[in-house]
This record gives sequence, structure tokens and C-alpha cells, in this order.
Amino acid sequence: MITISAFKWVPPFAQGLVRDLRVRWALEEAGLPYQARLIDPEVQASAEYRALQPFGQVPVFQEDGLSLFESGAIVLHIASRSEVLLPTDEAGKARAITWLFAALNSVEIRIQQLAEIDLFHAGKTWAQLHRPDVEKAVQRRLAELAVCLGDREYLEDRFTAGDLMMTTVLRNLRHTDLLEAMPTVKAYKERCEARPAFQRALAAQMEPFQRR
Repeated sequence: MITISAFKWVPPFAQGLVRDLRVRWALEEAGLPYQARLIDPEVQASAEYRALQPFGQVPVFQEDGLSLFESGAIVLHIASRSEVLLPTDEAGKARAITWLFAALNSVEIRIQQLAEIDLFHAGKTWAQLHRPDVEKAVQRRLAELAVCLGDREYLEDRFTAGDLMMTTVLRNLRHTDLLEAMPTVKAYKERCEARPAFQRALAAQMEPFQRR
């Protein structure tokens, strides 16, 4: 049985955004059963957990003696077992993987800067001075993404792991109204979020938070 680590609780602003969501979604799309190991800060800081995840983050993926960390690597591993997430032809597979990395390296890096300013440093002078430039960088990336999408439903000719990763990255803008000015990107995100596998993954992540 696949086991993934996830937090027992996070503050409301992070609920629905923690990166185990990416892995849960990939597993749901692939039809692979899994169980969640819910951890608290004490476990997160333990030597046992740090041996699995040296940075103390979630998720950790474990199956049959294999242990992986970093959500992108885990999603790629799962995708390699699912035609839903990766095409079987080599060119299609390579393009899907390219989009997965683009989500993490070209888009998330900008969005994460903005989220950290707004959610953790909003009252600080340096953050207020730096925010306009960061927001402009995010807007540029969103505009470029809109061009890539054009009138297509997905980044390629069908949903792939690249769309999964891109959608989870775009969700980190939910505290802003930036997607309102980008209807193509907004519709794309909502289209991906409407997938039943995403809805099951989100409900599974939210369930322990809602118990508190």
C-alpha cells in the first residue's frame, strides 16, 4: 500500500494548498489506492522523519521499500505508471514532463514569492516596496501562460501531469484577484479543478482539518 505523509492541521490560509494535494490528485487520477500518515510538528522535526524528508516537509511517498520526497518527483513517479497522466508516445510524454517542470520552475517560483509576501510579510516595509515588482512578474507569467493555452482546454491536446502541477501552482493565487484579469487561465484552472479526481483529493486533504 502506498503511504503519503500529510499534516494533521495547518492554518486556514494553507488548507487546500499543502503539497500533498498534488500527490493525492495524481494517485486519484492513476487509480492507485493510498493511505495518509498524518504528522504533527513533533514528528516533522524528528530524526526519523528527517531521514525520509531532509527538509521536514510533506509529502513523503513510501511504497515497497521505496521512499521519495519532493512533490514534483513524486508526481512524475506516479505519472510514469498512468496513461491518464503521461502519454505513451515519447514526444507527448516529453512535452507533458516539460510542462510539469515549467509549472515548478517558471511559474511557481514567481507565485510563491508573492504568496510569501502577502501571507507572511505584508506589514513589513521591504515587502510593501518589493510587492509591485513581484506582482508584475506574476502577471507576466500568467499572460505568457494564456498565450500558450490559446483556445485549448489543456496545455497539450489532453490533460496530463503538466496540467495537474500547473493547476496546483495557480491555486496559490487564491488570496489575490490576479486571475480575474486572465480569463483564459482562470477558466483553465477551474476546468482542471472540476475533475472528479481533484475533488476527491481535495476532500481527502481537507477532512482532518475539518475535524478540529
